[in-house]
Amino acid sequence: MMDHIERITSGDQLLAMIIRGGDYPAETTFYTPPESTMQVGHVVYQVGGQIAPHKHIPLERNIVGTAETLIVRQGKVEVELFDDAENLLVRTILLEGDVILLLGGAHGFRMLEDAVLLEIKQGPYTGLHEKEHIRGHDR
Repeated sequence: MMDHIERITSGDQLLAMIIRGGDYPAETTFYTPPESTMQVGHVVYQVGGQIAPHKHIPLERNIVGTAETLIVRQGKVEVELFDDAENLLVRTILLEGDVILLLGGAHGFRMLEDAVLLEIKQGPYTGLHEKEHIRGHDR
């Protein structure tokens, strides 16, 4: 079942994961390691299953960087993934139902069709001054 997961690494650093749409696991499966700054997985429940009402204990976490998850809800998107030294590692296509988890390095997107992306990232997000564009790769 893990053949629909693509891991993009630079040395020992996990930069991104692409979880292709389509088949889903038969049981709860998390794709990220426990130490990852963003946790992503499929949580599977049988009919009648429940999640007991709960709240999360306010824990202070020290997180460096901004991890984000994008879910392609509609359209076709080309993504370029770069390492920390701004070297292009991967250029691939994301389709409806695909999920990409961005943990490090750099990335850029080109919409090949009209697209709707659901974006989830750590906050608070203070705006565009948190981004640094890669020279020679302006879109």
